[in-house]
Amino acid sequence: MNKAAVSSAVDALGRPSGPRRKYTIAEKRQIAQETMQPGASVALVARGHAINANLVFGWRRLYQQGLLSEGSVESPPLLPVKVETPTLLPTRRAKPAPIGKQTDTGSIEVEFAGGRRLCIRGRADRATLRYLIEALSRR
Repeated sequence: MNKAAVSSAVDALGRPSGPRRKYTIAEKRQIAQETMQPGASVALVARGHAINANLVFGWRRLYQQGLLSEGSVESPPLLPVKVETPTLLPTRRAKPAPIGKQTDTGSIEVEFAGGRRLCIRGRADRATLRYLIEALSRR
């Protein structure tokens, strides 16, 4: 046997270290039912299948709740999604400032999903805009 293949299949203590095994609902149900037999020990059943007892305890709990039956695993219903491109709302243009006079007029208007709207009139620096947008996006 190839020594490299063996060393990659187990860790330094000889425990399996490959990809995790995926159990079907039927396998989980069968193992959980084994633990329900009179005189059965969860630890011994788990050891007999070379799996962790905590995993078997979890399957046993699911089995008792009726979540390991044939029709218990259903895909969640899919909801329709409509993706729209954002639209820019027309903004009012500020009147041009008289020559020689500086003005801070201007406006930014952002409409978020759900109808929330952010309107900033006058001058706004980048840090303030970022803070306001992040705060409104979290709501």
